[in-house]
Amino acid sequence: MFDVKTLDRTDQEFIQNKINNKTKPPGALGALESLALQLALITGKDTISLKQPTILVFAGDHGIAEEGISIAPSAVTQQMVLNFLNGGAAINCFCRSNQIAMDVIDAGILLPVTDERLTMQSLGNGTANFAKQAAMTLASVEQGLQLGADVAIKHLDNGSNVLGFGEMGIGNTSSAAAIMSAITKRPVADCVGRGTGISDEAYAKKVALIKQAMTLHEGKLDTAMDIMASVGGFEIVQMTGAMLATAQRQSIILVDGFITTAAAMLAVMIEPNCQQYMVFCHQSQEQGHQLMLKHLNVDALLTLDLRLGEGTGVALAYPLLQAAASFYNDMASFAAAGIDAV
Repeated sequence: MFDVKTLDRTDQEFIQNKINNKTKPPGALGALESLALQLALITGKDTISLKQPTILVFAGDHGIAEEGISIAPSAVTQQMVLNFLNGGAAINCFCRSNQIAMDVIDAGILLPVTDERLTMQSLGNGTANFAKQAAMTLASVEQGLQLGADVAIKHLDNGSNVLGFGEMGIGNTSSAAAIMSAITKRPVADCVGRGTGISDEAYAKKVALIKQAMTLHEGKLDTAMDIMASVGGFEIVQMTGAMLATAQRQSIILVDGFITTAAAMLAVMIEPNCQQYMVFCHQSQEQGHQLMLKHLNVDALLTLDLRLGEGTGVALAYPLLQAAASFYNDMASFAAAGIDAV
């Protein structure tokens, strides 16, 4: 379904020399230098070009939320989707401040929204409760991957080469924790966090339910497709498809927090070359996220103790991509500035 080419590193030495010959000591710009190298490999050795940055916010509900393991009911997903459309959420503020476009996608929320500003590609009114049965069918997984790919391709065809990913869905940290446990083989207790801030009692129940789910689905957690069908979310499946399509088109993928990284891990499981196109924007306060990043052997650009989702970490990190592009494109070389090389 997807064919992601390895990142062409033919020009890596040229790019690294260009970075090293800027008017600064080697390595003095730290993580911005490795970011510039990655961006130049993706977009071109002569000039880093960031075109029409867009954050795709996928919304979906989760049947496991009926167990009362979140601080809010599933109805809040619908309310937040309306808030996104009306420009009132944190992600709207950060997108406006950094001139980032935004597309809100109904991947499968419980209470539908009828609004022409919403991209409608629902797989159903929330997944099934994965503590009791499979979250969805394999057919839904395949359809979701294609729908996610379609919305990414729409934006890439319209000129974007930078797609960021965010999500909204009550109960989705439970799905992400189960996905993480399945992929990393870590104990459930290492993977489950408190989401947006649940009580000790709700946390204990959440851990117990996900352990129950992992036992229930044992033997059906070996492939990415089976993991998504067993414990996934409609929004996570569509994000996975969108990331795969973005990597296939050799464009930049901006990964947000815990739930978005679960989708990234699934995409990498399907097509390992995907990861070369990913920029991990922040390390979430959710306890499993730093372990996810360690599993992928990556460092995030920011650590701000965020735990909101929505793509907020992507929007906050995007100015760092602009800064990396700016110094790569515009900073003088030692020769051009008439300065002796350090």
